[in-house]
Amino acid sequence: MTARTARGAAAVTLTAVLITGVAACSNPTGGAAASASAADSAVVGIATEPETLSPLLGYGKDGNSKVFDGLLAHDADMKLTPALAEALPEVSADGRTYTYKLRQGVKFSDGAPFGAKDVVFTYRTILDPATNNPSRTELDAVESVTAQGEDRVVFTLKYPYAPFAERTVLPVVPEHVAGKQDVNSGDFSTKPVGTGPYLLAGWSRGEKITFKANPSYWGGEPAVKKFTMAVIKDDDVRATRLRSGELDAAVLPPNLARGFEKDPARTTYAAKSFDYRTVTLPTHHKVTGDVAVRQALDIAVDRKTMVDKLLEGAGKAAYGPVPVGSPWFTAGTERPYDLDRAKKILDDAGWKAGEDGIRVKDGVRAAFPLWYPSGDKLRQDHALAFASDAKKAGIEVKTETGTWEVIEPRMKTDAVLAGGGSPADPDFDQYLLLTSSLGGDGFNNMAWYDNPTVDQALAEGRRSGDRTVRKNAYDTVQRELVKNPGYVFLTHIDHLYVVNDKWDGPTTQVEPHDHGLGTGPWWNVETWKPKQK
Repeated sequence: MTARTARGAAAVTLTAVLITGVAACSNPTGGAAASASAADSAVVGIATEPETLSPLLGYGKDGNSKVFDGLLAHDADMKLTPALAEALPEVSADGRTYTYKLRQGVKFSDGAPFGAKDVVFTYRTILDPATNNPSRTELDAVESVTAQGEDRVVFTLKYPYAPFAERTVLPVVPEHVAGKQDVNSGDFSTKPVGTGPYLLAGWSRGEKITFKANPSYWGGEPAVKKFTMAVIKDDDVRATRLRSGELDAAVLPPNLARGFEKDPARTTYAAKSFDYRTVTLPTHHKVTGDVAVRQALDIAVDRKTMVDKLLEGAGKAAYGPVPVGSPWFTAGTERPYDLDRAKKILDDAGWKAGEDGIRVKDGVRAAFPLWYPSGDKLRQDHALAFASDAKKAGIEVKTETGTWEVIEPRMKTDAVLAGGGSPADPDFDQYLLLTSSLGGDGFNNMAWYDNPTVDQALAEGRRSGDRTVRKNAYDTVQRELVKNPGYVFLTHIDHLYVVNDKWDGPTTQVEPHDHGLGTGPWWNVETWKPKQK
């Protein structure tokens, strides 16, 4: 997935969901910058930082958490591999029991032994409704988790949840530390103890997070001894500091990455992703809840132009959470741009153009607000392009910007330029995004989408272990989104990184929506080796 040039590479935006505001790195000569030239250190520029470093509160749930390990991990091809478990789980014939044999001799960074009780504590704590973990619903299938001695853990599921093993990349924390403090307010969030390849050395919020190699890591002490993530929100500043040598690597949008095309000392890494941008169409709004309006907007948007102009070719048109080209994508559900047909759908449904060109039906004006998070230039560009296309069909979209604290209370009735995407399993995106039972549950089902056929298909898809049954179920979901779109999916976005050529080992995975901290070419930084001169 690497390329010397940035052509066709990624446009980048980082999620603001559950992310605190950040500022550009304030010290141009010290701190993160000072270590960039060290042979055994790496300094990478990212745009956002996590709110917490506690897996109990959601950190690292998709793996690659550096301080922690899960029972399983993903390799470069996104295949599951053993981590704290010594092998992939044994699964019962009915698909409801997963048994993990644990790796022996593993210790936490404070020297205490890792064991089954830590796994049980981690999962039980996350499942506790009193724990402020926004991703608890991802473990909904778990009925119980129990230890069988010190080296075996058994998960019993309420139903046979096909992708459950993918959920066990979730980081494991030490009961003897995290269990002795308040899970929501204790200092484990900023002073984590794990089994991972790195230890937290320091965290200056809004500036940098610094890790140091764990000398007793069960996988072997990393050759990169110091790993710093410089938090630099501004794309231009990040590119400037990469060029000046203050950074060894950075996540960049394509217009800035092009400036490094001819640099013989750096490589551009283009990572394919499941990262999408979509417009929510709230069911509880008189305009966006109308199926005719939804259908019209779905074909009134010019996705190709968005890819060409906004992403500079670094992505593809999106018709749902599953990207075109994925084996889970349903052929025939592509929606070509067709403004004339969009207008006819609205005409036939009784939405007639007024004197100003904006349509009206039963006294209701075809207008609604569209929010996007402040500071996110790419979402802003998508929102403005969507609004322009909608106006051509006679629908007025007023773009608004604000923090997530401002946006979230409005999501029941106001549209949002949202993002998401997970390559791990089709259930991960579609269930949380579309099942009616999660309407209004935080950032799950933001559109309050309610379609009984989709609900049934989603349940079949997650409960069956038969790939054919699952494919048929997700085909049904994607075809239903053509009939009644609860969202207008716009683009899938590639991610782009520029990295100094001083190590052997950097590569990329297929990436999720969330990226920059746990994903990127440094997803496997613990395996990097300095290049021999």
